[in-house]
Amino acid sequence: MPLRALTIDFNSFFASVEQQERPELRGQPVAIVPVLAETTGCIAVSIEAKQLGLKRNLRVAEARQLCPGLQVVESRPGVFIDYHRRLIEVIESCLHVSKVQSIDEVTCALTGRHAERERAVALAQQIKTKITREVGPCLRSSIGIAPNWLLAKVASDLQKPDGLTVLEDADLPARLLHLRPDEIAGIGTNIDRRLREHGIDSMAKLYAANLRAFRGIWGGVRGEQMWRLLHGEDLGFFEHESNNTVGHGCVLPPKLRSADSALAALHRLLQKAAMRLRHIGHYAGALQVGVTFRDDSHWHDELRLTETQDTLTLTHALNQLWARRPKDTLRRTPLKVDLRLHHLLDLSAHTPDLFDQKQEESRGRLLTAVDTLNKTFGKNSVYFGGAHGATQDAPMRIAFTRIPEPEIEEIDTRKGRRLRPEKKPAPPPTDE
Repeated sequence: MPLRALTIDFNSFFASVEQQERPELRGQPVAIVPVLAETTGCIAVSIEAKQLGLKRNLRVAEARQLCPGLQVVESRPGVFIDYHRRLIEVIESCLHVSKVQSIDEVTCALTGRHAERERAVALAQQIKTKITREVGPCLRSSIGIAPNWLLAKVASDLQKPDGLTVLEDADLPARLLHLRPDEIAGIGTNIDRRLREHGIDSMAKLYAANLRAFRGIWGGVRGEQMWRLLHGEDLGFFEHESNNTVGHGCVLPPKLRSADSALAALHRLLQKAAMRLRHIGHYAGALQVGVTFRDDSHWHDELRLTETQDTLTLTHALNQLWARRPKDTLRRTPLKVDLRLHHLLDLSAHTPDLFDQKQEESRGRLLTAVDTLNKTFGKNSVYFGGAHGATQDAPMRIAFTRIPEPEIEEIDTRKGRRLRPEKKPAPPPTDE
C-alpha cells in the first residue's frame, strides 16, 4: 500500500513554546502549571524534564523534590494557541493539513507523488527546517509517515524527540510488537479492559485478533474501522464521540479555595460555556458540575433540562445543583471545579417553547448583545453577578482535542490585552 498520511507531533509543546519565548528557560527542565501553587499538578513538562524522569500530572512539590532545578511556569493558553496557528500556516505552505488532531498534533494526506517514500521523507524534512527557521528552533517535532492516519500517529511516537519514522506494509506488525495495546489511539481505559477480558494483553495478540473479535469488543462498526486501520487500510478519519459536550474546568488559586469562591468560579465557567454554546449554534439538554477537594474526594451532580442556551436558565440550574450537594462537602476545601453542558442539540433541530417563544427571542437578543460586548471590549466587560469575584480566576484551558478561540473565550485580564507572542525576527536554521 502507498504511504497516505504524515503526522506531525510537536514534542513537549507547551514547555517548548515557553522555551522559545524565554531564552533563559532553554536547556532547563520546565513544568507548566495551571496556577502557581505547590499543590497543583504539572500539565506539561519539557523534554529536559522528561529525560530526568518527570511526568505530567505530578504535583509541583513532588516534582521539585525529584528535580531541584525545575523551572515552574504558569500556563499561557493564548500564547500556545498563537504558536499553534503559526505552525499550521508553516505546514500549510508545504502540505495541506487534513486534520488537526490536537493543539500539538496534525495530520496531512499524502497524494500523488508525495506518497512515494523518498518524496514523503523529503517533505517531512522540509517542514522541520521551515518550522525551525520561521517559528523557532525550540519547536521540535516527531513526524510519522504511514499508510493511514492511525499508523502515522503510531509512527510519530516511535522516535522522540525530533524523530522521523516511516512505517510501510513490510514493517507490520514487527515494528509495533513492543507496544502495549493502550498505546494505540482509540484504545482507552474501557476498551483496554474489554481487550484483557478477551485475553488480549499484548500487541501480538491484538494484531492476530480477527475482524469479528474487534467488532464485538468495540460494539460495532468502530471495531471494524480499528481493525482495518491497524492492518494498513486507509479509511479517512473518524470523530471521537466525546466531542459532544461543551465544558470548562479550573484549579482554584489558594486564596479562592472556599465554597463561595468555588461557586463563583462555577458561575464564571458556566457563562463561558453558554457563550461558546451560542457561538457553535447548539442547545444543551443537561448540566453537570463537579468539585474536587483537597483530600482527593470528589462530588458531582447532574440536572436534565429542556434544551436551552440561555445563561439565566442555566444559572438557575447551577444554583439548584449547588443547593443539593451533600452536607459533608461543606467541611472540605475545594481544589478544582468543572462544568459540562451535554446532550447537545443543533440549532436547526431546536423547537422553541410554544408558551414562552417571545421571552426566548427577547432573551436571545439580550444574550447576543452581551456576547458582542465581550467579544468587542474583552472578556468580563459584561458578566452575570454570580461570577463576581471569580472573573479573573477561570482562565481559558486547552482540552486535548479542542483548541479554544481566544477571540471568543479569553484575554489576559491581568494585563488587559490579548495574549499573543511577541513578533521576533526568524532565527537562522540550526541543527537542533
